[in-house]
Amino acid sequence: MKTLQNRFEAVEKHIKEGRFTVMIIGLGSVGTYLLDYLVSSNDEAVRVVVVGRNYEKMEKNVNIVRVAALIRGLNKTHIEIEADVDLTDISAIERAISKYEPDFIVNSSRAYPGLKYGSISWANVRAYGIWTPLAIRFTKNVMEACDRADTNAVVINTSYSDAVIPWLKSAGKAYPDFGSGNLNHLVPRIRFAVADMLGVKDFWNVDVMFAAGHFHDVVISKEGQTEGVELPLKVYYKGEEKKLDQNEIFSRCKIAMPVDAQRNMMNASSNYSIIDAVIKAVRTGENRLIFTPGVFGNIGGYPVRIGYRNGKLDAWIDESAFSFDEMNKADRESMALDGVEDVVDGTLIYTDHLIEKAKKAFGVELPKKVAFDDIEKTAGFIIDEIITPQLAKKD
Repeated sequence: MKTLQNRFEAVEKHIKEGRFTVMIIGLGSVGTYLLDYLVSSNDEAVRVVVVGRNYEKMEKNVNIVRVAALIRGLNKTHIEIEADVDLTDISAIERAISKYEPDFIVNSSRAYPGLKYGSISWANVRAYGIWTPLAIRFTKNVMEACDRADTNAVVINTSYSDAVIPWLKSAGKAYPDFGSGNLNHLVPRIRFAVADMLGVKDFWNVDVMFAAGHFHDVVISKEGQTEGVELPLKVYYKGEEKKLDQNEIFSRCKIAMPVDAQRNMMNASSNYSIIDAVIKAVRTGENRLIFTPGVFGNIGGYPVRIGYRNGKLDAWIDESAFSFDEMNKADRESMALDGVEDVVDGTLIYTDHLIEKAKKAFGVELPKKVAFDDIEKTAGFIIDEIITPQLAKKD
């Protein structure tokens, strides 16, 4: 694929011309929420293309979004449906990308739809990394299709990007530019917590610099603690840094949330924030801060700036508060707690601790290493030997 900066040039041109396209691949709950947010932006420049297998299902989701938005007087967005695209068929994905030439591609597909993997893994092995082969299963197909189509699109991935994007990059494959969710779900909780500690109501004036991997998004959100790991965190109110106890901040991040598909409002919002950051950077010339996992093929999550450097639209990891090495160290500790020891040379390496816990909880022996060529086999093994038996127990 072209470099991100080269693709940014094409996207920038279309935004300035007042016509750009967002392609959503997979119109489940994340994709449908994202469609709603895009339509609700009331931006005449936006065209959205939804891609998937089932026209009838996608049409219903599109229609409810279109009608609901128009009731609110917010619908100026043209939406098109591209059906009969099976995500196991790379050529079909490639044809859809070539046909619409999108400026943004959001991969919101799931190899096992309708299931929150954490409902199985958290209580049993207290780690999400076990699902990495499932998370990458369709992402690798989407990225190969992007490569074949020589797309100019900025690509955003929604599923476990902390490890999926590094896995693709380490294998020498095309990889998404940004990941949504994960880290981005925790930052707003921190802003609410800091405002509460400061006794102020304008939480929108709280700013955060933070880096962490997927495990800490979950454990802080669920339990309000970090498992003893010191994370790179600085907080600011109206531009002034505030020295607050990190443990106290995190303890206040434990707030009640739904655990069903409604939770995907956050992931869809994360996707939207990345798209919106690019659009606003072009339209205003100002840098925008986002938080994103897997960015540039780095394991874990990082603060990233999108804006202009040396006169060109660009994106870069923000090291104004912490060095890359500081953030990367914390991210790797977090990902190890999530069951991912490393991702290197096209191979996912599980931690010994995860392998032991999976054997005890599920009676299965995970491989220590999963080579890129073994993704399909391992994903099938996880479905057959872990997911299917666990769902049968619930029934």
